[in-house]
Amino acid sequence: MAVKTSNLKESSVTVFSLFTTTGTLVCCAIPIIFVTLGMGATVAAMTSAFPFLITLSQHKIWLFAFSAVMLLISGWLMFRPGRACPIDADLARACNTAFKWNKRIYWASVVIWSIGFIAAYVLLPVRMWLDI
Repeated sequence: MAVKTSNLKESSVTVFSLFTTTGTLVCCAIPIIFVTLGMGATVAAMTSAFPFLITLSQHKIWLFAFSAVMLLISGWLMFRPGRACPIDADLARACNTAFKWNKRIYWASVVIWSIGFIAAYVLLPVRMWLDI
């Protein structure tokens, strides 16, 4: 029973990490990319249709920090030492399938978080440094 609880905890933390990292993409990366591409009117329409984007952008440091912590916890739960699947063939197959999907979701979350971080904190200083 401990294995099922562990897999459930691991899966739920991984999925929650996906949602928090998607929040960083929605709050910061997409509006910055739209403005960079000259679609400022699209960003204005987005913020009028979804006013919570302004609140997320105002607290983006906390959003990025929280999602990074969630990614670290999720990564530790998945790749910690001593993690094992049960001996029973059916349970082992289910455990391995869950682990495979958890890894996919985790790495997708890491990519999403990285895109958001680069768009929110790296692109503008690099652009100013290159004088573009």
